[in-house]
Amino acid sequence: MIGGMACEETRTLKSTTAPGSAIARGSAITRDSGVGPEEGAVVPATRAWAVRLVVVGIVLSALNLRPAITSLGALLEEVRDGLGMSGSVAGLLTSVPPLCFAVFGVMAPRLARRFGAGAVVCAGMVAITTGLLIRPYTGSTVGFLAASALALMGIAVSNVLMPVIVKRWFPDRVGSMTGLYSMALALGTAAAAAVTVPVTEALGGSWQSGLTVWAGLAAAAVLPWIPLVRDRGAAPAEREAGQGVSRHVHTRVDGAGPVRQAHARVEPPTLRITRSRTAWALAVFFGLQATAAYITMGWMAQIFRDAGVSAGTAGLLLAVTMVMGVPLAFVIPRVATRLPHQGPIVIALGACGLAGYAGLYLAPAAGAWAWAVLLGVSNCAFPLALTMVGMRARTGAGVAQLSAFAQSTGYLISIPGPLLVGVLYQHSGGWGLPIALMVGLMVPQMAVGVLAGRDRTVEDEAAR
Repeated sequence: MIGGMACEETRTLKSTTAPGSAIARGSAITRDSGVGPEEGAVVPATRAWAVRLVVVGIVLSALNLRPAITSLGALLEEVRDGLGMSGSVAGLLTSVPPLCFAVFGVMAPRLARRFGAGAVVCAGMVAITTGLLIRPYTGSTVGFLAASALALMGIAVSNVLMPVIVKRWFPDRVGSMTGLYSMALALGTAAAAAVTVPVTEALGGSWQSGLTVWAGLAAAAVLPWIPLVRDRGAAPAEREAGQGVSRHVHTRVDGAGPVRQAHARVEPPTLRITRSRTAWALAVFFGLQATAAYITMGWMAQIFRDAGVSAGTAGLLLAVTMVMGVPLAFVIPRVATRLPHQGPIVIALGACGLAGYAGLYLAPAAGAWAWAVLLGVSNCAFPLALTMVGMRARTGAGVAQLSAFAQSTGYLISIPGPLLVGVLYQHSGGWGLPIALMVGLMVPQMAVGVLAGRDRTVEDEAAR
């Protein structure tokens, strides 16, 4: 599949850059002028091996964007016992991912402008490898948290830059490559949840070995990016995201050869996004759905284990929850874009979540597989939130600004949830209060989701 996509891309590039063609001459002009493929509307000729490397790099990187989180969830009890970690500190550990995503994710565009997107992703994979390699052997809770933060920093910057890489190398195959990337991400998430416990048992029952094994997959993801470290072809797109003025080159070919004309285009004024009620509703919706997702990844396996489910089966149940995102991530956005109001989808997903939480409280072991499926469906509020971001703004600049506001604010909102679950679990000695908290958060998530799903744009609201 990967080889076929790469070959198809290469054939396209070769056919459009024949010697003497206008596009070929335009490519030379674009390189001379320092304008990237998005700005010059031409795609540079790329050797087949480089295209294949990028495809392999994207897939391997996507596989590594969640195992650091879900593998820990499968062995959380062993980690707590091994490090003498309290329930409150374990809750802090499950709050670290959204904190790192909020803090380090905003640094990615600036780093990419300076060093190139490929170099930053390569460094991100190195950070993931290093963090996963050393965290099981630090011997202390503080060291474990610090090493986890290092791995999550690599995940955060890589997660932000993956769409930039896709746009740079596959401008005419963004949909197919994004689909491949999304499937790989979901596969890595589910695989880490499903096989961490069996692998740990096969390696002698040491939780350190069970967590360390994922560093090997991260190390493999470093290799495809090494030859691409000096490639800075994505810089123009990143400059456009960070500057208010962008260059546009118009090419005319006549008997005297190509003539370049450049002019500066001033970007529209920045929206006062905080004036928009829809923007705030989307930010809160994004934050609450992220809270539910990180509570699920961090604590659901432990809920099943405390109910008498074996560690291996609890990991499989978590994997089922994560796998539900693979097919629904394709279905939900298509349905959402055909509806004038996305509120019904928000309510349907929230109802699945409420049913799943009720099952966890009433019969966690007896109906474990059903609850895992229901919570997996509920967690698909994430692709719905991303879809609504694109629908609630009229312009590309509006979408970019709304996305940055909703995601950064949302990840900050999501930080206390997993920590609070750990505190309630420790002090109550059971899962009644934590599940009540999850139910209590799902209700406002449905309410703000309905508000965010209304047919209106942030530009209109900000203007008012």
